[in-house]
Amino acid sequence: MRRFQQVDVFSEEPGLGNPVAVVHDADGLDTETMRRFAVWTNLSETTFLLAPTTPEADYRVRIFALEREIPFAGHPTLGSCHAWLDGDERDRVVQECEAGLVEIRRTEGRLAFAAPPLIRSGPVDEALVAEIAEALGLGRAEIVASAWLDNGPGWVGVQLTSAEAVLAAPLALPASHGDLGLVGLHANGTPELRAFFAGAGQTIEDPVTGSLNAAVAQWLLDRAVLEPPYVARQGTAMGRAGRVHISRDGDTLWVAGATTTVVTGTVSL
Repeated sequence: MRRFQQVDVFSEEPGLGNPVAVVHDADGLDTETMRRFAVWTNLSETTFLLAPTTPEADYRVRIFALEREIPFAGHPTLGSCHAWLDGDERDRVVQECEAGLVEIRRTEGRLAFAAPPLIRSGPVDEALVAEIAEALGLGRAEIVASAWLDNGPGWVGVQLTSAEAVLAAPLALPASHGDLGLVGLHANGTPELRAFFAGAGQTIEDPVTGSLNAAVAQWLLDRAVLEPPYVARQGTAMGRAGRVHISRDGDTLWVAGATTTVVTGTVSL
């Protein structure tokens, strides 16, 4: 039996953020067992806490989406750290994951991770932009900007004309790419995000997505669309109340959110 927690991330109201399943003391579990359990939880991500392989890290985490293992993801990072701390109030933690070492700190009562660098950035081929517009039922002119925003998950970022346009978008993906992040601004400048990815033969919407918010923040800041600090909204279209706090300290961009344990117990694996 192994300790288990389900942690709600990125909402001040537990149950209105994005849940992650966290299995403690996962050393000795093989990859297939982890994958099967991740599919069984039926959450967007399930994580497994292991001993680190480097003295620089406090713990190691493996992150599984429904259909694959992924090198990094934002809400699993904060949820896993919350579970690993288990009430410990230390201010700084270093997580080891497939993408490398991720620094996590406590700020204003929330956990925040240092946004990892983009693995891929730059313009999206115009043919793919046109395909995205068609999938969303939009005219090409309704896409203000687009870019590759790959920080582990391989997002294509698309900025629409407004937050209202983002909220009205249908749950759809272009045929040739599976991770799509939408962003648009409310009249007061608050960004509204949605995240679509392919899973089990259908398009799935993620309630609140730390990796996408980290990448979109870098993109918007580089283009002087926004200045930190700001609070992004996500999950609105799904009835959630996701709030992602973006700040900058020197050259480091920090992505923060509330974390709350909702389920605790043991699992047999």
